[in-house]
Amino acid sequence: MKLVDPIIAFQSELQEIRRDLHAHPELCYEEQRTADVVAAKLTEWGIPVIRGLGLTGVVGVIKHGGSGRSIGLRADMDALPMQEVNTFPHASVHPGKMHACGHDGHTAMLLGAAKHLAEHRNFDGTVYLVFQPAEEGGAGAKRMIEDGLFEQCPMDAIYGMHNWPGIPAGHMSVCEGPLMASSNEFYVTVKGKGGHAAQPHKCIDPVMIAVQIAQSWQTIISRRTSPLDTAVLSLTQIQAGTATNVIPDEARMAGTVRTLSWDVLDMLEKQMEQIAVNTAAAFDAEVEFKFRRNYPPLINHPEATRFAVEVMKAVVGADKVDDKTEPSMAAEDFAYFLQARPGCYIFIGNGEGDHRAGGHGLGPCVLHNGSYDFNDNLLPVGASFWVKLVEASLPLA
Repeated sequence: MKLVDPIIAFQSELQEIRRDLHAHPELCYEEQRTADVVAAKLTEWGIPVIRGLGLTGVVGVIKHGGSGRSIGLRADMDALPMQEVNTFPHASVHPGKMHACGHDGHTAMLLGAAKHLAEHRNFDGTVYLVFQPAEEGGAGAKRMIEDGLFEQCPMDAIYGMHNWPGIPAGHMSVCEGPLMASSNEFYVTVKGKGGHAAQPHKCIDPVMIAVQIAQSWQTIISRRTSPLDTAVLSLTQIQAGTATNVIPDEARMAGTVRTLSWDVLDMLEKQMEQIAVNTAAAFDAEVEFKFRRNYPPLINHPEATRFAVEVMKAVVGADKVDDKTEPSMAAEDFAYFLQARPGCYIFIGNGEGDHRAGGHGLGPCVLHNGSYDFNDNLLPVGASFWVKLVEASLPLA
Protein backbone atom coordinates (compact mmCIF):
# COMPACT_ATOMS: atom_id res chain seq x y z
CA MET A 1 0.00 0.00 0.00
CA LYS A 2 1.09 3.56 -0.72
CA LEU A 3 -0.39 5.42 2.22
CA VAL A 4 0.21 9.03 3.18
CA ASP A 5 3.01 9.08 5.77
CA PRO A 6 1.69 11.99 7.90
CA ILE A 7 -1.67 10.23 8.14
CA ILE A 8 0.02 7.03 9.31
CA ALA A 9 1.73 9.09 12.01
CA PHE A 10 -1.68 10.52 12.96
CA GLN A 11 -3.36 7.10 13.24
CA SER A 12 -3.30 6.87 17.02
CA GLU A 13 -5.12 10.19 17.37
CA LEU A 14 -7.65 9.13 14.73
CA GLN A 15 -8.23 5.94 16.70
CA GLU A 16 -8.88 7.97 19.85
CA ILE A 17 -11.41 10.10 17.97
CA ARG A 18 -13.08 7.05 16.47
CA ARG A 19 -13.37 5.21 19.76
CA ASP A 20 -14.68 8.30 21.53
CA LEU A 21 -17.41 8.57 18.89
CA HIS A 22 -18.14 4.87 19.23
CA ALA A 23 -18.58 5.23 22.98
CA HIS A 24 -21.02 8.14 22.52
CA PRO A 25 -23.39 7.12 19.71
CA GLU A 26 -26.23 9.40 18.69
CA LEU A 27 -29.27 8.54 16.58
CA CYS A 28 -30.43 10.31 13.44
CA TYR A 29 -30.85 14.07 13.80
CA GLU A 30 -29.59 13.82 17.40
CA GLU A 31 -25.88 13.98 16.49
CA GLN A 32 -25.21 17.19 18.43
CA ARG A 33 -22.18 15.95 20.39
CA THR A 34 -20.76 14.24 17.31
CA ALA A 35 -21.22 17.39 15.25
CA ASP A 36 -19.55 19.43 17.98
CA VAL A 37 -16.54 17.08 18.00
CA VAL A 38 -16.25 17.27 14.21
CA ALA A 39 -16.64 21.05 14.08
CA ALA A 40 -14.12 21.53 16.90
CA LYS A 41 -11.50 19.41 15.14
CA LEU A 42 -12.02 21.18 11.82
CA THR A 43 -11.78 24.57 13.51
CA GLU A 44 -8.63 23.49 15.38
CA TRP A 45 -7.05 22.69 12.02
CA GLY A 46 -8.02 26.04 10.51
CA ILE A 47 -10.88 24.76 8.36
CA PRO A 48 -13.97 27.00 8.01
CA VAL A 49 -17.17 25.23 9.04
CA ILE A 50 -20.78 25.41 7.87
CA ARG A 51 -23.33 24.06 10.33
CA GLY A 52 -27.07 23.48 10.29
CA LEU A 53 -27.49 21.82 6.91
CA GLY A 54 -29.62 18.78 7.61
CA LEU A 55 -30.16 20.08 11.15
CA THR A 56 -27.01 18.54 12.66
CA GLY A 57 -24.83 18.34 9.54
CA VAL A 58 -21.34 19.79 9.38
CA VAL A 59 -19.45 20.85 6.25
CA GLY A 60 -15.77 21.80 6.28
CA VAL A 61 -14.46 23.94 3.43
CA ILE A 62 -10.80 23.88 2.36
CA LYS A 63 -9.81 26.18 -0.50
CA HIS A 64 -6.46 26.49 -2.24
CA GLY A 65 -5.59 28.07 -5.55
CA GLY A 66 -8.03 29.57 -8.00
CA SER A 67 -8.98 26.83 -10.44
CA GLY A 68 -12.67 26.98 -9.56
CA ARG A 69 -12.89 23.18 -9.49
CA SER A 70 -14.39 21.43 -6.48
CA ILE A 71 -15.05 18.03 -4.95
CA GLY A 72 -17.18 16.73 -2.10
CA LEU A 73 -16.27 13.93 0.30
CA ARG A 74 -18.99 12.52 2.53
CA ALA A 75 -19.02 10.65 5.86
CA ASP A 76 -22.14 9.70 7.82
CA MET A 77 -22.29 10.32 11.58
CA ASP A 78 -25.38 8.65 13.07
CA ALA A 79 -25.70 5.41 15.06
CA LEU A 80 -28.36 2.71 15.29
CA PRO A 81 -31.11 2.18 17.90
CA MET A 82 -29.79 -1.18 19.11
CA GLN A 83 -27.99 -2.59 22.15
CA GLU A 84 -24.25 -3.17 22.00
CA VAL A 85 -23.05 -6.46 23.49
CA ASN A 86 -19.34 -5.60 23.41
CA THR A 87 -17.67 -4.82 26.73
CA PHE A 88 -14.34 -3.37 25.62
CA PRO A 89 -13.45 0.09 26.99
CA HIS A 90 -14.91 2.05 24.06
CA ALA A 91 -18.27 0.26 24.06
CA SER A 92 -21.38 2.44 23.96
CA VAL A 93 -22.23 4.27 27.18
CA HIS A 94 -25.79 4.89 25.95
CA PRO A 95 -28.09 1.86 26.38
CA GLY A 96 -30.01 1.05 23.23
CA LYS A 97 -27.71 3.05 20.97
CA MET A 98 -24.70 1.70 19.08
CA HIS A 99 -22.35 2.46 16.22
CA ALA A 100 -23.05 -0.89 14.60
CA CYS A 101 -22.51 0.27 11.02
CA GLY A 102 -19.10 1.96 11.27
CA HIS A 103 -20.17 5.57 10.88
CA ASP A 104 -17.76 6.41 13.69
CA GLY A 105 -14.96 5.07 11.49
CA HIS A 106 -16.22 6.88 8.39
CA THR A 107 -16.20 10.16 10.33
CA ALA A 108 -12.71 9.54 11.69
CA MET A 109 -11.31 8.67 8.23
CA LEU A 110 -12.66 11.89 6.75
CA LEU A 111 -11.28 13.88 9.69
CA GLY A 112 -7.87 12.33 9.04
CA ALA A 113 -8.04 13.45 5.42
CA ALA A 114 -9.23 16.91 6.49
CA LYS A 115 -6.23 17.45 8.75
CA HIS A 116 -3.76 16.45 6.06
CA LEU A 117 -5.44 18.47 3.31
CA ALA A 118 -5.54 21.57 5.52
CA GLU A 119 -1.87 21.26 6.44
CA HIS A 120 -0.41 20.39 3.03
CA ARG A 121 -2.88 21.78 0.45
CA ASN A 122 -1.38 19.87 -2.45
CA PHE A 123 -4.36 20.65 -4.67
CA ASP A 124 -5.93 23.49 -6.64
CA GLY A 125 -9.61 24.06 -5.96
CA THR A 126 -12.13 23.58 -3.17
CA VAL A 127 -12.75 20.51 -1.01
CA TYR A 128 -16.08 20.18 0.76
CA LEU A 129 -15.99 17.78 3.71
CA VAL A 130 -19.60 16.67 4.20
CA PHE A 131 -20.35 15.15 7.60
CA GLN A 132 -23.92 13.97 7.15
CA PRO A 133 -26.53 13.12 9.80
CA ALA A 134 -29.35 10.60 9.68
CA GLU A 135 -28.26 8.04 7.11
CA GLU A 136 -29.99 5.26 9.08
CA GLY A 137 -33.52 5.82 7.87
CA GLY A 138 -33.67 9.59 8.28
CA ALA A 139 -32.68 10.56 4.72
CA GLY A 140 -30.12 13.04 6.00
CA ALA A 141 -28.62 13.42 2.54
CA LYS A 142 -31.96 14.54 1.13
CA ARG A 143 -32.41 16.93 4.05
CA MET A 144 -28.98 18.50 3.45
CA ILE A 145 -29.80 18.97 -0.22
CA GLU A 146 -33.15 20.56 0.63
CA ASP A 147 -31.37 22.89 3.06
CA GLY A 148 -29.15 24.17 0.26
CA LEU A 149 -26.01 22.01 0.38
CA PHE A 150 -25.23 22.27 -3.32
CA GLU A 151 -26.12 25.96 -3.47
CA GLN A 152 -23.75 26.82 -0.62
CA CYS A 153 -21.21 24.20 -1.67
CA PRO A 154 -21.30 23.97 -5.48
CA MET A 155 -19.20 20.83 -5.89
CA ASP A 156 -18.47 19.30 -9.29
CA ALA A 157 -18.63 15.72 -7.96
CA ILE A 158 -19.16 13.91 -4.67
CA TYR A 159 -17.79 10.64 -3.31
CA GLY A 160 -18.70 8.41 -0.39
CA MET A 161 -17.20 5.34 1.28
CA HIS A 162 -18.55 2.58 3.54
CA ASN A 163 -16.71 -0.17 5.38
CA TRP A 164 -17.80 -3.66 4.37
CA PRO A 165 -17.26 -6.73 6.59
CA GLY A 166 -16.41 -9.85 4.65
CA ILE A 167 -14.16 -8.01 2.23
CA PRO A 168 -10.49 -8.38 3.30
CA ALA A 169 -9.34 -5.45 5.41
CA GLY A 170 -7.95 -2.66 3.27
CA HIS A 171 -9.27 -4.03 -0.02
CA MET A 172 -11.61 -1.74 -1.96
CA SER A 173 -14.62 -2.63 -4.09
CA VAL A 174 -16.95 -0.78 -6.43
CA CYS A 175 -18.89 -1.12 -9.66
CA GLU A 176 -20.32 1.18 -12.28
CA GLY A 177 -24.07 1.66 -12.30
CA PRO A 178 -26.32 0.28 -9.54
CA LEU A 179 -24.33 -0.57 -6.40
CA MET A 180 -27.07 -0.53 -3.75
CA ALA A 181 -30.82 -0.98 -3.88
CA SER A 182 -33.81 1.23 -3.35
CA SER A 183 -35.48 0.81 0.04
CA ASN A 184 -39.26 0.69 0.23
CA GLU A 185 -41.94 -0.40 2.70
CA PHE A 186 -45.45 -1.69 2.24
CA TYR A 187 -48.36 -1.87 4.70
CA VAL A 188 -51.54 -3.76 3.86
CA THR A 189 -54.73 -4.17 5.88
CA VAL A 190 -57.24 -6.78 4.73
CA LYS A 191 -60.73 -5.95 6.04
CA GLY A 192 -63.09 -8.91 6.28
CA LYS A 193 -65.91 -9.90 8.63
CA GLY A 194 -65.07 -11.66 11.86
CA GLY A 195 -66.99 -14.29 13.73
CA HIS A 196 -66.86 -17.69 15.38
CA ALA A 197 -64.07 -19.92 14.08
CA ALA A 198 -66.51 -22.87 14.11
CA GLN A 199 -68.73 -21.02 11.61
CA PRO A 200 -66.31 -19.75 8.93
CA HIS A 201 -69.07 -19.76 6.28
CA LYS A 202 -70.66 -16.82 8.10
CA CYS A 203 -67.41 -14.84 8.02
CA ILE A 204 -65.08 -13.22 5.52
CA ASP A 205 -61.76 -14.53 6.76
CA PRO A 206 -59.05 -11.83 6.37
CA VAL A 207 -56.30 -14.23 7.46
CA MET A 208 -56.77 -16.63 4.56
CA ILE A 209 -57.13 -13.71 2.15
CA ALA A 210 -53.86 -12.24 3.44
CA VAL A 211 -52.14 -15.59 2.93
CA GLN A 212 -53.52 -15.76 -0.62
CA ILE A 213 -52.23 -12.25 -1.36
CA ALA A 214 -48.80 -13.03 0.11
CA GLN A 215 -48.41 -16.18 -1.97
CA SER A 216 -49.54 -14.43 -5.14
CA TRP A 217 -47.07 -11.59 -4.60
CA GLN A 218 -44.18 -14.01 -4.98
CA THR A 219 -45.22 -14.65 -8.58
CA ILE A 220 -44.37 -11.01 -9.30
CA ILE A 221 -40.73 -11.89 -8.67
CA SER A 222 -40.81 -15.29 -10.36
CA ARG A 223 -43.10 -14.49 -13.33
CA ARG A 224 -43.36 -10.75 -13.86
CA THR A 225 -39.76 -9.67 -13.18
CA SER A 226 -37.11 -10.37 -15.81
CA PRO A 227 -34.53 -12.95 -14.65
CA LEU A 228 -31.91 -10.37 -15.64
CA ASP A 229 -33.29 -7.82 -13.16
CA THR A 230 -32.77 -7.92 -9.41
CA ALA A 231 -35.60 -7.51 -6.95
CA VAL A 232 -36.49 -8.57 -3.42
CA LEU A 233 -40.01 -8.71 -1.97
CA SER A 234 -39.92 -9.75 1.68
CA LEU A 235 -43.08 -10.07 3.73
CA THR A 236 -41.82 -9.61 7.29
CA GLN A 237 -45.00 -9.18 9.32
CA ILE A 238 -48.44 -10.81 9.42
CA GLN A 239 -50.60 -9.81 12.37
CA ALA A 240 -54.18 -10.87 13.08
CA GLY A 241 -56.46 -12.21 15.73
CA THR A 242 -56.55 -12.42 19.51
CA ALA A 243 -58.03 -15.88 20.20
CA THR A 244 -57.88 -19.33 18.63
CA ASN A 245 -61.66 -19.59 18.24
CA VAL A 246 -62.24 -16.16 16.72
CA ILE A 247 -61.91 -15.20 13.06
CA PRO A 248 -60.77 -11.56 13.23
CA ASP A 249 -62.14 -8.61 11.30
CA GLU A 250 -58.73 -7.58 9.96
CA ALA A 251 -55.32 -8.93 9.06
CA ARG A 252 -52.29 -6.72 8.60
CA MET A 253 -49.14 -7.33 6.57
CA ALA A 254 -45.94 -5.37 6.18
CA GLY A 255 -42.52 -5.80 4.64
CA THR A 256 -39.88 -4.40 2.31
CA VAL A 257 -39.22 -4.20 -1.42
CA ARG A 258 -35.73 -3.69 -2.84
CA THR A 259 -34.81 -3.07 -6.49
CA LEU A 260 -31.84 -1.75 -8.46
CA SER A 261 -33.90 0.23 -10.98
CA TRP A 262 -36.88 2.58 -11.06
CA ASP A 263 -38.67 0.62 -13.78
CA VAL A 264 -38.70 -2.59 -11.75
CA LEU A 265 -39.83 -0.69 -8.66
CA ASP A 266 -42.71 0.94 -10.55
CA MET A 267 -43.82 -2.46 -11.84
CA LEU A 268 -43.61 -4.11 -8.42
CA GLU A 269 -45.66 -1.45 -6.67
CA LYS A 270 -48.35 -1.53 -9.35
CA GLN A 271 -48.58 -5.33 -9.40
CA MET A 272 -48.64 -5.66 -5.62
CA GLU A 273 -51.56 -3.25 -5.32
CA GLN A 274 -53.51 -4.90 -8.14
CA ILE A 275 -53.08 -8.36 -6.66
CA ALA A 276 -54.05 -7.18 -3.17
CA VAL A 277 -57.15 -5.27 -4.29
CA ASN A 278 -58.40 -7.89 -6.74
CA THR A 279 -57.75 -10.86 -4.45
CA ALA A 280 -59.63 -9.18 -1.62
CA ALA A 281 -62.50 -8.32 -3.96
CA ALA A 282 -62.76 -11.95 -5.06
CA PHE A 283 -63.57 -12.85 -1.45
CA ASP A 284 -65.89 -9.86 -0.86
CA ALA A 285 -63.28 -8.20 1.36
CA GLU A 286 -61.69 -4.78 1.21
CA VAL A 287 -58.02 -3.90 1.35
CA GLU A 288 -56.02 -0.83 2.31
CA PHE A 289 -52.69 -0.73 0.47
CA LYS A 290 -49.86 1.66 1.34
CA PHE A 291 -46.46 1.69 -0.36
CA ARG A 292 -43.76 4.02 0.93
CA ARG A 293 -40.66 4.76 -1.11
CA ASN A 294 -37.68 5.51 1.10
CA TYR A 295 -34.22 5.61 -0.49
CA PRO A 296 -33.75 5.45 -4.26
CA PRO A 297 -31.28 3.06 -5.91
CA LEU A 298 -27.67 4.12 -5.52
CA ILE A 299 -26.28 4.38 -9.04
CA ASN A 300 -22.59 5.13 -9.53
CA HIS A 301 -21.65 7.37 -12.44
CA PRO A 302 -19.37 5.47 -14.86
CA GLU A 303 -16.72 8.15 -15.40
CA ALA A 304 -16.43 9.01 -11.71
CA THR A 305 -16.25 5.31 -10.85
CA ARG A 306 -13.45 4.63 -13.33
CA PHE A 307 -11.58 7.62 -11.95
CA ALA A 308 -11.98 6.41 -8.37
CA VAL A 309 -10.80 2.92 -9.33
CA GLU A 310 -7.50 4.31 -10.60
CA VAL A 311 -6.99 6.16 -7.31
CA MET A 312 -7.82 3.00 -5.35
CA LYS A 313 -5.21 1.06 -7.30
CA ALA A 314 -2.64 3.76 -6.62
CA VAL A 315 -3.33 3.62 -2.88
CA VAL A 316 -3.91 -0.07 -2.04
CA GLY A 317 -2.59 -1.80 -5.17
CA ALA A 318 -4.43 -3.19 -8.17
CA ASP A 319 -4.53 -6.68 -6.63
CA LYS A 320 -6.66 -5.30 -3.77
CA VAL A 321 -9.26 -3.56 -5.95
CA ASP A 322 -12.45 -5.18 -7.25
CA ASP A 323 -14.06 -2.87 -9.81
CA LYS A 324 -16.89 -5.27 -10.65
CA THR A 325 -18.19 -6.08 -7.19
CA GLU A 326 -21.64 -7.55 -6.74
CA PRO A 327 -24.30 -4.95 -5.87
CA SER A 328 -25.86 -5.05 -2.42
CA MET A 329 -29.60 -5.08 -1.80
CA ALA A 330 -29.02 -2.89 1.26
CA ALA A 331 -29.84 0.80 0.79
CA GLU A 332 -27.93 4.06 1.27
CA ASP A 333 -29.15 7.62 1.16
CA PHE A 334 -25.94 8.70 -0.58
CA ALA A 335 -28.13 7.84 -3.58
CA TYR A 336 -29.71 11.29 -3.25
CA PHE A 337 -26.33 12.95 -3.71
CA LEU A 338 -25.69 10.88 -6.83
CA GLN A 339 -29.04 11.97 -8.25
CA ALA A 340 -27.92 15.58 -7.94
CA ARG A 341 -24.20 15.38 -8.80
CA PRO A 342 -21.79 13.02 -10.56
CA GLY A 343 -19.88 10.77 -8.21
CA CYS A 344 -19.23 7.35 -6.83
CA TYR A 345 -19.75 5.29 -3.67
CA ILE A 346 -17.23 2.61 -2.75
CA PHE A 347 -16.72 -0.17 -0.21
CA ILE A 348 -13.58 -0.57 1.89
CA GLY A 349 -13.05 -4.01 3.40
CA ASN A 350 -13.47 -4.29 7.18
CA GLY A 351 -12.21 -7.88 7.39
CA GLU A 352 -13.81 -10.79 9.22
CA GLY A 353 -13.62 -9.42 12.76
CA ASP A 354 -10.27 -10.70 14.00
CA HIS A 355 -9.22 -7.07 14.61
CA ARG A 356 -11.52 -6.83 17.62
CA ALA A 357 -9.86 -6.56 20.99
CA GLY A 358 -10.86 -8.58 24.04
CA GLY A 359 -14.33 -7.81 25.27
CA HIS A 360 -16.12 -8.13 21.97
CA GLY A 361 -19.42 -9.96 21.86
CA LEU A 362 -19.78 -13.56 20.76
CA GLY A 363 -21.67 -12.62 17.60
CA PRO A 364 -20.15 -11.98 14.18
CA CYS A 365 -18.51 -8.71 13.23
CA VAL A 366 -21.10 -7.81 10.62
CA LEU A 367 -23.04 -4.62 10.06
CA HIS A 368 -26.04 -4.03 12.34
CA ASN A 369 -24.89 -6.68 14.82
CA GLY A 370 -24.36 -6.04 18.53
CA SER A 371 -20.83 -7.52 18.32
CA TYR A 372 -19.66 -5.30 15.47
CA ASP A 373 -16.71 -2.92 15.73
CA PHE A 374 -14.98 -0.82 13.07
CA ASN A 375 -11.48 -1.92 12.12
CA ASP A 376 -9.12 0.89 13.18
CA ASN A 377 -6.46 -0.40 10.77
CA LEU A 378 -8.58 1.12 8.01
CA LEU A 379 -8.25 4.66 9.32
CA PRO A 380 -5.03 5.54 7.46
CA VAL A 381 -6.15 3.59 4.39
CA GLY A 382 -9.44 5.42 4.01
CA ALA A 383 -7.94 8.81 4.87
CA SER A 384 -5.10 8.28 2.38
CA PHE A 385 -7.62 7.38 -0.33
CA TRP A 386 -9.54 10.60 0.31
CA VAL A 387 -6.35 12.66 0.09
CA LYS A 388 -5.18 11.00 -3.11
CA LEU A 389 -8.65 11.36 -4.65
CA VAL A 390 -8.61 15.09 -3.96
CA GLU A 391 -5.09 15.53 -5.32
CA ALA A 392 -5.96 13.60 -8.48
CA SER A 393 -9.25 15.48 -8.95
CA LEU A 394 -7.80 18.94 -8.26
CA PRO A 395 -4.19 18.75 -9.47
CA LEU A 396 -1.86 21.66 -9.05
CA ALA A 397 -1.14 23.54 -12.26
